[in-house]
Amino acid sequence: MLATWFRIPLWQRVIAALILGVITGLAWGPGAESIKIIGDVFIASIKMLVVPLIFFSLVSGVAAIGDLRKLGAVGGRALLLFVVTGQIAVWLGLALGTFFKPGEGLDQSRIEMGTVPEAATQSWREMILSIVPQSPVQVMADVNVLPLIVFALLIGIGILMAGEEGHPLPRIFDAGSVVMQKVTMIVMELTPFGVFALMAWVAGNFGTDALLSLAKLVGLNYLGCLLIIFGIYSAMIKFLAKLPVRDFFRGIVDAMAVSYSTASSNATLPVTLRCAERNLGVSNSVASFVIALGATINMNGTAMYLGLATLFGAQIFGVDLSWADYFMISITATLGAVGAAGIPGAGLIMMTLVFSSVGVPLETIAFVAGVDRIMDMMRTTTNVSGDAAVATTVAVMTGEIDRAEMVSADDV
Repeated sequence: MLATWFRIPLWQRVIAALILGVITGLAWGPGAESIKIIGDVFIASIKMLVVPLIFFSLVSGVAAIGDLRKLGAVGGRALLLFVVTGQIAVWLGLALGTFFKPGEGLDQSRIEMGTVPEAATQSWREMILSIVPQSPVQVMADVNVLPLIVFALLIGIGILMAGEEGHPLPRIFDAGSVVMQKVTMIVMELTPFGVFALMAWVAGNFGTDALLSLAKLVGLNYLGCLLIIFGIYSAMIKFLAKLPVRDFFRGIVDAMAVSYSTASSNATLPVTLRCAERNLGVSNSVASFVIALGATINMNGTAMYLGLATLFGAQIFGVDLSWADYFMISITATLGAVGAAGIPGAGLIMMTLVFSSVGVPLETIAFVAGVDRIMDMMRTTTNVSGDAAVATTVAVMTGEIDRAEMVSADDV
């Protein structure tokens, strides 16, 4: 029995669990919340890996790159792709909101109002200062990923600069990275059970009624994310990486399924790394560096949604927006997406930054809070797919990919 179970590819088990979870939730209703504990245990197990995996992977990845010039080539290309795709995503959200006008004629009486988060009070100076880790140990304890990445990058750069004098350290971090990958493989076997429980809870708790009053916004959120995934990322893989698009998506199907069910880029990080290295042939150094970085700052789905949601709120409350406001939204939405934690619901908090910059009432957040989880699942899938697409493209540009490892149709 167990042998048969393990012979089935993980992605097939995950997809089957996702579908069965939705069916179970719709049939069971709110009672499905009783099995949510299984999903909570899965998320807790996978979150346990985030800090050590990011730390060891980034340090090991930077050290494995070999020299600072090559690090600049990999990091520079990755950041450029993150910024360009992020801006395209924001303007796509603004275009969808302008053309389809999801907030016009909304029947507010049918919407169950959620709570309005407190407005973001951090100034831009405080945001910059918070990136610098005052205490690396505290940063790890708080799972504060952005300053953790800064610290890990500095350690990796220090190892490169030390040369032979720092020679024992790379082997230690390489060993730590390998051990964490083995632990990840163990935890990944819990994925089908966690996905089943989480999807049953979502379907049972929200059902289809939650979507009716905000169907247009939800539909545009999914449309925008699909355009990013199958438009922008496919073009990147086909024209920049010059790789088969179909094989790319077959290679990351595990990560897409897990990200959709958990709605967490950080929780999906171990799966994304595994897919990039084992299915796409991306070298460990590039995958560890780019994907760990992207899980924190590459949030194209969130950026698109922040632009769309801002126009949604402006249309509800009759706020006229100028082209200058559109440019302000593009900047703040990009910054907000970068600052959003890779956890479920983080986009709601970052809305306060974008809305307040152009005068859209924060009460808009209360309208979308009820169905944000359903939209967040698709946004996270977009973010995670983008991490893999950028890592693959950068690996091709720097010659750090084994094309023979690309998953082909005959292998799946």
